[in-house]
Amino acid sequence: MKLFVAFVVGLLVSGMAAGSTARAGDLPEDHDQDHDRDDPAGAEPTPQHELPAPSQVDPTPHPRASPVDDESGAPDDSEPAPPPRSHLRAPSPAHKARLSLTTRPHPARSRVEDDDGRLDKREDTVLGGKHFRIATARGAVHVWVPPDYDRETAGTVIYVHGYYTDADGAWREHDLARQFRASHQNAMFIVPDAPAGNDDDVKWPALKDLRKAVTRANIHLPDGPVVVIGHSGAFRTVMQWVDHRLVDQIILLDALYAGEAAFDEYIASGKRADDHKLIVVAASTAEESASFARRYKFAVARERMPSTVGGFTRRERNAKLLYIRSQFEHMAIVTSGKVIPMLLRVTPLKAL
Repeated sequence: MKLFVAFVVGLLVSGMAAGSTARAGDLPEDHDQDHDRDDPAGAEPTPQHELPAPSQVDPTPHPRASPVDDESGAPDDSEPAPPPRSHLRAPSPAHKARLSLTTRPHPARSRVEDDDGRLDKREDTVLGGKHFRIATARGAVHVWVPPDYDRETAGTVIYVHGYYTDADGAWREHDLARQFRASHQNAMFIVPDAPAGNDDDVKWPALKDLRKAVTRANIHLPDGPVVVIGHSGAFRTVMQWVDHRLVDQIILLDALYAGEAAFDEYIASGKRADDHKLIVVAASTAEESASFARRYKFAVARERMPSTVGGFTRRERNAKLLYIRSQFEHMAIVTSGKVIPMLLRVTPLKAL
């Protein structure tokens, strides 16, 4: 009997061991996992960040940069940090600087007018020149004339700011008076309010109304050449001035997001196009701007802004359409102090 029990127990133990061995054989061998970890060729490569093509860059004008705190007033050689990566995503229609021709109705008589129709203005001295801030129903208008200003031979420069600021902010934070003075041009410089975002209407759809506002502030406009400069979203304002008979030259500072038909009228197809000149500076709008310039046989292109006005060739200075691929980024174009003064020297304005 004892032999029989021992025989049965032996059979049971042998069967359990065999089942255990079969289940262990179903698992992968450990050395295969270690090989996958140690062999670079067997591992999936780490994704590399790739910048989008120019057409994918978000065309929303970038937020304004902080002003340079340099007591000497000399331009900072360093460029501001590039925009955050969120600005490099594929744009959605809601973020584009879209075209809007709708204007809000303005009161026939502003609350800031005097009884005789003149607009209220505040006067002070900035960098040795006269500065006026005019209060209008359409926002502030800054006017500055250099110390040696001569109205008899002077022209007019109208600077239109881009998004995320207003005339007061652009005047102060972009240090515009210092840049205007650095141009050494005999001109009256005017900085009107403009849309600060897609949902803002154009403040001055008619250039004649802006000129009337300056006159109603008892400021006498000069009779010389008129140069209009627009940054970024300013194209929405500037494109509505292309048919004004007094505008001799337009300078677009990374602003050719749209409105190509209007600027074609100004430079090529309009009735006064033969008398006009256009400068297009591009950073984030390089693709659109270069495509626009390629349409015209008379266009002249150059890489980089020169460090001195002598860096422009005679052909570039005389070009009817000059396209410049800027080494300065979107905001640095208007804050570095190395673009606006230089471009004003290749306009019909007279030097001081």
